[in-house]
Amino acid sequence: MKIIALEEHFVPGRVSEAWKATADKQDFTVSLNSNQYARQLEDLEDIRIQAMDDAGIDIQVLSLPSPGVQNFEPADAILVARDFNDILKGAIKKRPDRFDGFATLPAPDPAAAAKELQRAVHELGLKGALLNGRVRERNMDHRDFDPIYEAAEALNAPLYLHPQLPPARVRDAYYSGTSKVADIMLSMGAIGWHYETGIQLLRMVLGGVFDRCPKLQVIVGHWGEVVLFYMDRIAQLNHAGLKLERPIIDYFKQNVYYTPSGIFSQQYLSRTIEIVGVNQMMFSQDWPYQSGIENGARAFLEQAELSVADKEAIAHGNWDRLVSGIQRSPNAETLRSAKP
Repeated sequence: MKIIALEEHFVPGRVSEAWKATADKQDFTVSLNSNQYARQLEDLEDIRIQAMDDAGIDIQVLSLPSPGVQNFEPADAILVARDFNDILKGAIKKRPDRFDGFATLPAPDPAAAAKELQRAVHELGLKGALLNGRVRERNMDHRDFDPIYEAAEALNAPLYLHPQLPPARVRDAYYSGTSKVADIMLSMGAIGWHYETGIQLLRMVLGGVFDRCPKLQVIVGHWGEVVLFYMDRIAQLNHAGLKLERPIIDYFKQNVYYTPSGIFSQQYLSRTIEIVGVNQMMFSQDWPYQSGIENGARAFLEQAELSVADKEAIAHGNWDRLVSGIQRSPNAETLRSAKP
């Protein structure tokens, strides 16, 4: 069973230096990725390949993790994103048997981001892009970002929505006052990242992104970033005067795919399938933040109480089907979507 993992991160040294020089100094992920995980994030040889073999993963789809370039000034975001994408193409060319990639987009300049997505797909052969959440105070449903979504829809290229830190005022209000270490953990992997990303996904639905771009496909990790498991309550918003074209659950079933991001819980797997079905499930480990036990990724899928066909669909089949539709040559629609 071939296993393709989608939320697997790579940070070249040049990008790490750009983070330290220009990123928000209050973003704890800069320090985390530049110190604790720097060696694993930069490595594309012995450490990473051995970890993949140990976990039973055949291919990693590489991407730049939080903070990405979401909170850079537009000019810096464009330079760093293009540099990362060119480096990523070289890494994949060197080991096409083990790596694929999501582009990074300069979201602070949405028109430039749309053009970079087109370049990433048409010239670099990447499989869509990963976005690290909102851009400063602009949430992901802001109409400023429509050029990105329009380009992704025209290209049939998926967007992976990845966590970033909640805004500083939210951290101060909700994730402070316990202890220094606990405050940081609460705002990040313990819960803050997941509420933040779940809210961004929900805002995209409620803000009409998928009505304006009905064929847009996005992927989220961590079993839907909390909100999926509260769909019974969220459904109350169907009666909130939003004038959406479909019931809210339909967007989560038709426009969103879900991965575990290394949270290898059979209960969560069963619950996710119960809500959205096997066809919306893909796989991820969230390297290097979740390294797991030996053969952990493969064991998780093999031990699932699913048919062989369903296991294959989650392991690689649904991903293969999704990316097989990516528009690899320019046409009038994609050219229009990439214009300012």
